[in-house]
Formats: sequence, structure tokens, C-alpha cells
Amino acid sequence: MNRAKIILLGVAVLSGGAAVFLAQRSPPPAPAPVVVAPVAAPTMKTTEVLVAASDLPMGSTVAANALTWQAWPAEGASAGFIKKSDQPDAITHFTGSIARIAMVAGEPIRPEKLIRADGSGFMSAILPAGKRAVAITIDSRGSNTAGGFILPNDRVDVIRTYRDDEGTRTAGSDIYVSETILRNIRVLAIGQRIQEQGAEKVVVGENATLEVDPAQAETLTLAQRVGQLSLSLRSIADTSAKEEATKPQESGLTIVRFGVSRQSTRP
Repeated sequence: MNRAKIILLGVAVLSGGAAVFLAQRSPPPAPAPVVVAPVAAPTMKTTEVLVAASDLPMGSTVAANALTWQAWPAEGASAGFIKKSDQPDAITHFTGSIARIAMVAGEPIRPEKLIRADGSGFMSAILPAGKRAVAITIDSRGSNTAGGFILPNDRVDVIRTYRDDEGTRTAGSDIYVSETILRNIRVLAIGQRIQEQGAEKVVVGENATLEVDPAQAETLTLAQRVGQLSLSLRSIADTSAKEEATKPQESGLTIVRFGVSRQSTRP
């Protein structure tokens, strides 16, 4: 064997050893990626509830296409909702009913929001049980109705103003008395309007229809017969307290003499 072959053999041996040494020092190959099967999202239980398919203004007659069934989370479905599982013929049942309050599209229907008039007028249909609707004459210019800013569903106090005949005879001049006879009364309508329309914020009419109980109806009718009635608009913050008809109380008197008015106590 000549010298050249010996050198080549040595180089080959050294190369192989180096390769083995490097192979032993290299990191192990990365493990194959583990494929994790996707976890299915938990299914939410739903139930079909009756909702308004379109906006329903107060007093409108409900057509069949105005109601529809809509999937609703079962846990969020109130006991007051109309469910298809409980009343599958609800659409047919409520078709022809009258909307007692305004509803928007997608709003769940509650039985108390609709009422079957059965041929009765609208006002008697929306009037709560035990209540009466009494109309009073008002100034069409709004001078005795808070400048015309009283709208349907507002709450008002009713003030009676009348001439005190006994006080007039005693004082020798006209004496007028004003007193609040009813408090926190709901306005059902102004003129023929039973709700605010669009962006209009002032409603003017010749009469106002008020929601009262039977005793208040008698008080209101008598007061209108013997005096002039005015409506005093209540703040929305004061409408939650329940107040009944007030008894006539002594109030300030306005004495008009020769066209000049002054306040006085009742004789």
C-alpha cells in the first residue's frame, strides 16, 4: 500500500468519526405536532316567543302579519312571554286585538299589552278595569293646559276656579276661588289624540280626556258644571306617588275691583 492510499484512508476514517461525533451532539428531532380535535361550543337552549313583527302604535289593530315567532334564550324568557310551546295558536288568537301601549318591532308580546275589543270602542278597550274616562273642556290655545305642552299619558292636577257668590255679596266685589280637586291624574287624550305623534311636542285640542275612578268622575263632572277647570302639569318625578281626590280646601281669593285684582283671604 503506497503512501497516498494510506493518507486517503486516514482522512476517511477521521471524517466518519467526526460525523458520528456530530450526530451524537445534535438535538433530537422535534416531536410531531399533536392534532387536537376542536371542542364543540355548548348549545344554548332556546324557545320561540311571540314578538311584534313591526312597530305597533298604541291603539292600532293587530293584523296577523304584525306578529311572529322568534327564537329566544330559554333562560331569558320571562314567565310573562307568550311561548309557542304553551300557546301555539297565539297569532290567530291575538289577531284583531288592540295594542294598549306602543310596541317596537322585535319586542316580546305580553298578554296585558293587547286586548280584544270585541266590537267595543278603542277608549273602553285601553281603559284599566275600575277606571272611567271623563272629558273636560279646555282652551284650544292652551292657556289652561300648561301652554299646550300637556300630552297624552302625562300626569296632571285638576284645578277648579269659580266665583264665590257668598264672598262676593259680603265683600261687595267679585271674589274668585281656586282649588285643586284632583291630583296625579293620567291624561288619556287631548282632543282626538291618544299619543304623541312624531316630533310634535305640543298638542292642542278642545277637550282633554282624563282617567279617573267613579268617585273622581263625579267630582270632576260637578266641578266642571259649577266652575272652570284647568290642568296643572306634574313633573315626571312626582308621578309615582299615588294621590286621591282632594277635599276642597280654603285657598287664596282674587278680588277684582274696578279692573284691579288683589289677593285676599276668604271672609
